Amino acid sequence: MSVGPRSTGSRSGTAVQPRRLRQGEECSATDPDGRSIPTRMGNGELAWNHFTGKHNVKKCDLVNIPLSGTVDSVDGHNIQYWGWATNRAYGRAKIVVKARHARRTADRRYDAGPGEVIGAITAYCKGIRKCPDRVNE
Repeated sequence: MSVGPRSTGSRSGTAVQPRRLRQGEECSATDPDGRSIPTRMGNGELAWNHFTGKHNVKKCDLVNIPLSGTVDSVDGHNIQYWGWATNRAYGRAKIVVKARHARRTADRRYDAGPGEVIGAITAYCKGIRKCPDRVNE
């Protein structure tokens, strides 16, 4: 069976089109290298709707502080940042933000649209699945 170049190899031979990433921006920051990194609304798999539920990161500051701080690592268009959330009563927590500075996700399932970048994919407290409520205070 012959299929087109963008085919998934499915029996129908049709290409799978990437899903449009929900465009509304919840927040945005510029990293130390001048890249504008939006935090889009997204869904349960990536962006704001993903990490506010799964990882309990519910404030723009918790995303923007790492994005505006140290670039931890760069792998092509994938960038990782980290920073500290500090609460005088409870101490501090290390926040990790993973972003993609490209139009499409690495697996090509999501597309931000022409001239846009995916932005923040996830944010979480290092070492635990769900950040404690106190980091959002």
